[in-house]
Amino acid sequence: MEVNPPKQEHLLALKVMRLTKPTLFTNIPVTCEEKDLPGDLFNQLMRDDPSTVNGAEILMLGEMLTLPQNFGNIFLGETFSSYISVHNDSNQVVKDILVKAPCYSGEQEKARGSCLNRPYIFGRGDRRKQADLQTSSQRLNLSASNAAVAELKPDCCIDDVIHHEVKEIGTHILVCAVSYTTQGGEKMYFRKFFKFQVLKPLDVKTKFYNAESDLSSVTDEVFLEAQIQNITTSPMFMEKVSLEPSIMYNVAELNSVNQAGECVTTFGSRAYLQPMDTRQYLYCLKPKKEFAEKAGIIKGVTVIGKLDIVWKTNLGERGRLQTSQLQRMAPGYGDVRLSLEAIPDTVNLEEPFHITCKITNCSSERTMDLVLEMCNTSSIHWCGISGRQLGKLHPSSSLCLALTLLSSVQGLQSVSGLRLTDTFLKRTYEYDDIAQVCVVSSAIKVES
Repeated sequence: MEVNPPKQEHLLALKVMRLTKPTLFTNIPVTCEEKDLPGDLFNQLMRDDPSTVNGAEILMLGEMLTLPQNFGNIFLGETFSSYISVHNDSNQVVKDILVKAPCYSGEQEKARGSCLNRPYIFGRGDRRKQADLQTSSQRLNLSASNAAVAELKPDCCIDDVIHHEVKEIGTHILVCAVSYTTQGGEKMYFRKFFKFQVLKPLDVKTKFYNAESDLSSVTDEVFLEAQIQNITTSPMFMEKVSLEPSIMYNVAELNSVNQAGECVTTFGSRAYLQPMDTRQYLYCLKPKKEFAEKAGIIKGVTVIGKLDIVWKTNLGERGRLQTSQLQRMAPGYGDVRLSLEAIPDTVNLEEPFHITCKITNCSSERTMDLVLEMCNTSSIHWCGISGRQLGKLHPSSSLCLALTLLSSVQGLQSVSGLRLTDTFLKRTYEYDDIAQVCVVSSAIKVES
């Protein structure tokens, strides 16, 4: 009868614990009125409870702290810290102890020691060589010590603390491997796996708004609205939410107001973001002068910059996220752009008023010969000669044009009906809904 040899026990014991901040102890207050049957019994028990606050026993929060009872949640942008201890449980001296602590992301085949969903790869070469944490762009060593410990006496231990800033969501596997040599010269090796999930702490959405602050499209202001939602189960203290612009832009934050000479945030004195709450941040970007003169910026996709978000959670635990480069599609104006320099807000019914237009040749190569036509609508009537020659307009140049018109209908009226024709290409550009004016009765005095 064949008997299998018993499984050999290791001389060393490995313990791994996650390092996190404690939490405030909470209790459930139970009280009643004095006329009830228990009388003052419940209130006296709460006063005698060491976890309650004197004079505020009915509050759930106390003055004590609670150590973590489980592994807890790890969120993207936080720093994962772990305490690793190797203890010699035997009565003999162990030599050449080496502790490795690589980490995987994705599902792992433990038997083969490989990772199905990389970028984290565990080096399986010489067991005496320190393992690395490898991603698609960098290689990290989680263990603080690279050298093997010469010997470990009985009841002694080797301690190490590792830190890693989590930069990917999904499944992560921390692999702790220990190799050593017994007194008999036998080389031993074992490892343990610790699997945890990295969750997404924030939901960030962005919107772009184009404001034509100037007649040249490259100097238009761009407003960025960032909506940040706390999708965790605990409040966050938003320490910083800033926009790092690209080299083409200058940025101004619009999240504060000036009150009595002091800059006060628009979110009030409390910077906490409760679970599932959303906060909106607004930024204004202007292209720098040296880039505003380049015609290539006004077309295609332009890089705006990236958001830098820093927050704190339970007892000051810090997290930080940076978005990828934000891009917006710049508005296209075709070959010819018509925009307004000046227009009144309110005008009198059937009384002429003046507007100033600016016409820009957006082409960087072709000269245009333009003709202006003014077409009346049911409410807007143009004054002047239609079909007049504007002359040649060179590439990337512009001209200002003063026009007169009147409205025959009260209310909010849209200015429409301008046509520009390029006689070289026989191409006509139509411009409707250029702007809106409020038309009131002439009996109402319009303040200029």
